[in-house]
Amino acid sequence: MSSLRARLALSGYRWLGTAVYPFFWSYLALRAAKGKEDPARRRERYGYASAPRPQGPLVWFHAASVGETNAVTPLIKEIRRRGIAVVLTTGTTTSARVAAERLGSAVVHQYVPLDFKPAVSRFLEYWQPDLAIIAESEIWPMTIIELGRRHIPQVLVNGRLSDRTFARWRRRPSLADALFENLALVIAQSDVDAERFRTLGALPVTVSGNLKVDNEAPPHDPRDLREYRQQIGARKTWAAISTFEGEENAAGTVHQALKERTGLLTIIVPRHPERCDAIEAALVAKGLKVARRTRGDPVTPEVDILLGDTIGEMGLYLRLTEVAFVGRSLFAEGGQNPLEPAMLGCAVLSGGNVQNFRETYQMLAKNGSAKFVRDTEMLAKGVNYLLANDDMRRSMINAGLETVQQMRGALTATMKGLDPYINPLVVKARLEPRPEA
Repeated sequence: MSSLRARLALSGYRWLGTAVYPFFWSYLALRAAKGKEDPARRRERYGYASAPRPQGPLVWFHAASVGETNAVTPLIKEIRRRGIAVVLTTGTTTSARVAAERLGSAVVHQYVPLDFKPAVSRFLEYWQPDLAIIAESEIWPMTIIELGRRHIPQVLVNGRLSDRTFARWRRRPSLADALFENLALVIAQSDVDAERFRTLGALPVTVSGNLKVDNEAPPHDPRDLREYRQQIGARKTWAAISTFEGEENAAGTVHQALKERTGLLTIIVPRHPERCDAIEAALVAKGLKVARRTRGDPVTPEVDILLGDTIGEMGLYLRLTEVAFVGRSLFAEGGQNPLEPAMLGCAVLSGGNVQNFRETYQMLAKNGSAKFVRDTEMLAKGVNYLLANDDMRRSMINAGLETVQQMRGALTATMKGLDPYINPLVVKARLEPRPEA
């Protein structure tokens, strides 16, 4: 009976998708008006290709957004090094820009097709991937079913399931089993994630650690870094990064509480830069002077806040400080990844709502490189303490660097798991005739 319910649910999902499919142009147009879609490439969302398929074996990578794209970048580079072509799909304009910056012409980038049968089928018929590699927790029913129907192996890498996502799937066990059984392999971030995938019906499941730890440090432009450091001079700095609504206001309050004693510069880098106009207006209403990166505003002594309203420059912002609060953890839930500030030499502060990165925070906190705050007042005290105590700040920074080094190895473990799927493609690529020059 449970398997029957799952089949009925998937059949209903398919027919509902078919019914609304013709009307999705208006939805995508609305997203494009908000800057969330590329108007010139909307056809890709319906599975229409905008680039030629490379010759030979092809691996399809899907990474939903910026974090997933960064996570699989070293894995893509390793597979490209073995001579296998890659088509990478992402779901956001920001992740598309990150892919272009970090991978360039090494991959073909397309926007992921909508999870409707016509779009997915059109995409698969054109690209004909030999293997599909999905990052973290992107489970789209029609895509999984269509890949399974074509007997294309699907591997989930850097897999994780948040408390909320796991609970949602647990309420639909037959549906979860019907979908997760299509995965040829799940390579999970942690033992907890691995057990959750097994509970939902995925087999086999292995553990690799977090691929994001094996990433190179976020890049930066040395000229921009040198210019900002000259402008900042001897001022103390701290950063609030990957912030969500409410956390920018908290950062402004912290700045007001500390600036008279420290001559402080606060750097705020919102998770969604499109919110920056509203963020700036709120900070100005508090009596704070704001410089914005996109305007090229200089950081004069009168500037209170440097607002990092760009994508792909976290490496620049974090190199301007040694204290970083990681957002989506104080007034929002789930947390954001603390590995980038740790690997770039920052003492890490965070709110307590870090369910999506629980194991990472546990390791950092255990080694003394991350500390948690309950509210804005405690955040202000934490920032003030770390700025005033060089020994403690340096101790946390060193502990973070050591912890990141201990956590490395996920790329090697992931490639080991993928070898049975990649090695035949390497042989196939070598045997296929090359086109004449």
